[in-house]
Amino acid sequence: MAQNGLCVVKFCSIIKMFGVMGKVKNTMNGENMKVVILAGGFGTRISEESYLKPKPMIEIGEKPILWHIMKYYSSFGFHEFVICCGYKQHVIKEWFADYYLHNSDITFDFSQDNKMTVHNNVAEPWKVTLIDTGLNTMTGGRIKRIRDYVNNEPFMLTYGDGVSDVDLNALLKFHQSHGKIATMTAVNIGQQFGVIEINKEGTIEKFREKNEGDGNVINAGYMVLNPEIFDYIDGDDTVFEKAPLERLAAEGQLKAYMHPGFWKCMDTKRDKDMLEKMIQEKQAPWMVWEK
Repeated sequence: MAQNGLCVVKFCSIIKMFGVMGKVKNTMNGENMKVVILAGGFGTRISEESYLKPKPMIEIGEKPILWHIMKYYSSFGFHEFVICCGYKQHVIKEWFADYYLHNSDITFDFSQDNKMTVHNNVAEPWKVTLIDTGLNTMTGGRIKRIRDYVNNEPFMLTYGDGVSDVDLNALLKFHQSHGKIATMTAVNIGQQFGVIEINKEGTIEKFREKNEGDGNVINAGYMVLNPEIFDYIDGDDTVFEKAPLERLAAEGQLKAYMHPGFWKCMDTKRDKDMLEKMIQEKQAPWMVWEK
């Protein structure tokens, strides 16, 4: 009996969290634009914690970094998310299923058939779709697999391990202004990521691996993509950062939105500790919802 009661609680939690808010609008003519977040990788470089959970579920400030990313998008009016799950996807699904329950004050009365009384109403204005995109699927393949969930419309895309204070409204406006298939946020920082070469018009001409002579302009995620992007992805084995982006660059269909502000990828335990310290010191630029 108790197990059945718990199942009812979880089901009610999901309905209350995702079902009551209805449709919402963001602020830059991207009504109901979806945000796709890549959250299926193994996170091998932060294995101290990723052996237990997917990297996007590793916590900073007592919340998964995935939650921080979603809160940031939501602060700009983007409330509809498609999460590309893979490695230990059940951890992500169970976390969202229990979100309402874990963030509300609740009384359980076991003498009254497991009656549940909610004393406050804690919910985000989010609609979250969690998609199994495969355990070993590459980034391009994961994007290809969620094609049916973005309704042949432009969508946002980012990685589930990086936070930033990029102006999402300005990013969307820039994407809408140039008419190309893809816009990528670019930052100038010295790290071990793929390098992009940008001409004076802001068009990305090459997308390649970093070498010693580079100026450290890198792919920061936070992209806006038109639905034509799916034609550039072959299947599960396609690495999005390789052939698709390289081809877009070669065809002049990839634009860079230069972001001079904060961006940080949680790639290692050291990165996690750095982000944690910024939160503790109230110096986290991405946490705009607390300002």
